Amino acid sequence: MIAFRGDLGAGKTVMAKGIAKGLGIDDEVTSPTFTIISEYEGRLRLHHIDAYRLSGPEDFAELGGEDFLYDAGGLCLVEWSERIAKSLPASACEIEMEVLPDGRRRARARGVVLEAIAQGWATRLDASFVDGGSAARETP
Repeated sequence: MIAFRGDLGAGKTVMAKGIAKGLGIDDEVTSPTFTIISEYEGRLRLHHIDAYRLSGPEDFAELGGEDFLYDAGGLCLVEWSERIAKSLPASACEIEMEVLPDGRRRARARGVVLEAIAQGWATRLDASFVDGGSAARETP
């Protein structure tokens, strides 16, 4: 489970599209702002959730959203995760994204799994959003 945080335009959906591509998903991945939950099939099932229009954890629970968070055969990406923070498992990884004053974007990965991935990938990515400690990179 990956919880995305960041302002509008920070790159949350772009990051979700990249993850989907890495999972071998050929479908067009779009922001699920109006549908709230979109699902895709690839090497793993991908549950893409946008909590922007939810008023809190109660709305999320009413949708049955917590079932997606604990899908053992899938990966759950949650945009605007701060809106449902109390529903997220303590083991959730977090990517906090921001647009810098000069227009570049930066992301910080937190969580054991993401930090390990960031360390391994940072040297291979041309346009990295990943900040894995000493492997921090920024892109225009």
